[in-house]
Amino acid sequence: MAKDLDLVLQSWKFEPNRVQARLVTANDGREVLQIRIDLGILQLETKGRPDGARPHGHATYADYLRSKVRRKRDFIMNEEECQEADREFVQYYHRRIAWLALRRFHEAVADADHTLAFMDLVRSHSPSAEYTAAHEQYRNFVCFHRTQASAARFAEEDRPEDAIEEIRRGLSQMREHFVENELEEQMESDALVVALRQLESSLRELHGIEATLQERLEAAIHNEQYETAAKLRDELRRRQ
Repeated sequence: MAKDLDLVLQSWKFEPNRVQARLVTANDGREVLQIRIDLGILQLETKGRPDGARPHGHATYADYLRSKVRRKRDFIMNEEECQEADREFVQYYHRRIAWLALRRFHEAVADADHTLAFMDLVRSHSPSAEYTAAHEQYRNFVCFHRTQASAARFAEEDRPEDAIEEIRRGLSQMREHFVENELEEQMESDALVVALRQLESSLRELHGIEATLQERLEAAIHNEQYETAAKLRDELRRRQ
């Protein structure tokens, strides 16, 4: 088996400032994900953990840590566990941005959900405030990716109201993070928030949506128009 990667690298030139990703078929027939980086190529599994490993017999390292929490509720991560958690975060980051580049939005949402749930676990069992902060600083970035992917998926399915509602939910979750960190006044100037606001605005303009069904329901409840609210609830149920 040839170990030299020259031909592969020469046939797929690196382009700075963009995510270069592709799906290829491995020798055994399985589909794998490749990402071109400056000094080579990353190859990731499309299912399970991106490196294909099963840490301590579990599907992911997050699952392994959850098994420890079930045995000991006040479990605190040690240094090795923190390092292994960091490795898994990085792996899922690479795969998430690759899925986004390939417009595989369902997969991007799934990987973002894994990361957000893992961040919740780390926050609850972190050994220090510093380690927690090192991960929490990226929460809104992951939430942005998830919101972006989910909204794009609905837009592709010609469901613009659902896309707008995904953006609204994402912004609400991001607001919680700003509030928790006493940074609410910075939210509307945040680049990720601005990007989602612009996406929401473009969807409303493109599809002529002044208010979604959910927004109309919220307004009816706020204005105590309960008969109207009941009709809107029925309409929402029919759409689901």
